[in-house]
Amino acid sequence: MRMRRIVAAAFVAALAVAATSATGASGGSAANTLTVWLQVDAQSGWPDVVAAANAQFKAANPGWDVDVQYQTWGTHLQKFDATLAAGNTPDVIEMGNTEMTKYMAAGAFQDLTAEKSSFPNSATWLEGLAASGRYGGKVYGVPYYAGSRVVTYRADLFRQAGVKIPTSLNEFIAGARKLGTKNSAKSFSPVYIAGTDWYVAMSFVYDYGGKIAITSKGKWLGTLDRPKALAGLAAYKRFFNASSRASKTTDETRPNPYDVYAQGNAASMIGPGWFSCCVGDYKGQTAQFVMPSHTKGQPIPGFLGGSDLAVPLGGDKDLAAAWIGAFTDNTSMTALRAKGNIPNTTSLLGSSVNERAARRSWFVPTAKNWVNVENGNILRTMLSRILTNKMTVKQAAEVASDNITFTLNQR
Repeated sequence: MRMRRIVAAAFVAALAVAATSATGASGGSAANTLTVWLQVDAQSGWPDVVAAANAQFKAANPGWDVDVQYQTWGTHLQKFDATLAAGNTPDVIEMGNTEMTKYMAAGAFQDLTAEKSSFPNSATWLEGLAASGRYGGKVYGVPYYAGSRVVTYRADLFRQAGVKIPTSLNEFIAGARKLGTKNSAKSFSPVYIAGTDWYVAMSFVYDYGGKIAITSKGKWLGTLDRPKALAGLAAYKRFFNASSRASKTTDETRPNPYDVYAQGNAASMIGPGWFSCCVGDYKGQTAQFVMPSHTKGQPIPGFLGGSDLAVPLGGDKDLAAAWIGAFTDNTSMTALRAKGNIPNTTSLLGSSVNERAARRSWFVPTAKNWVNVENGNILRTMLSRILTNKMTVKQAAEVASDNITFTLNQR
């Protein structure tokens, strides 16, 4: 690895991290060695893809080696903070998409805007994943792979109620009513959704062309009170009232949707594809389908989980970009897809439920204060007010938009 540039003291102060906050953090040691931090998922799931990218990189860059250091989700941020403070960062790091904004805002990653066109399939990256790597109009993260949200359902209950897999939101509402008639217990939800599950609700907003917030003249502006967003929120209220008998004021962790499903109290649930692992005795009756849009035949935009690849401050940007290019090219993405992952580009998506669901996606505003919107429960409070009729959709959205604008623009 080439000599690291020392991170500026002001930058370290902004991160508020001491070099001693983690143990064992090291960006690597050998000269002419590119250091890459990946999560252990790659080590156990697709080491051959990593090895192939390394070989391709080394063939194109004689005299260079690649040191892949595998990290764990529970400790990698603490270790990364320590390398930032010590000025000994890796050249490439895998970050969860929801982890990116904090570090982009703090200046921890190098600008890859000029390199974007050199990355394979950059014109067809999954939007919900690509958005997580953009900040202030610049590109700091390259999409790696994704996980989508789908509908997990009881095929036996759908069959008994005469409900077919819906291809539009209206069809799903009609099916939910049939399921509710067939299963009239108060504790039973045709589609289990916690009332304040804003990940589900915001998909309706984006489906109707709305957004949570936009930038205007250098400032953030909450936009949930605009017509398209209001149409999405009204559609969410209609769908919830027709399909879910869950609390209108609690979130998706109390209880978890898959616990409700496993107890036999739901015909379906909306959430990450891995929910199918946790369905109790209903494994044999469980299947999945794409959550439909209000536009027939389209998937509703979903919030993608997943990872990005970034080049930390101090890393060798040119060589890091070359390795990322090798690791995200069509050969690598095709191999990742064969192992059950969703590739980073719409051009390689197949016909599986998870891949079809990933074709339309969204991400939260990449604002440094977004975490304060989440922690302040601005969206959850809005949804609770809408579903309990304490406010009209417009009134609740206006209050939420004002609060989002204020929160995102705080110094």
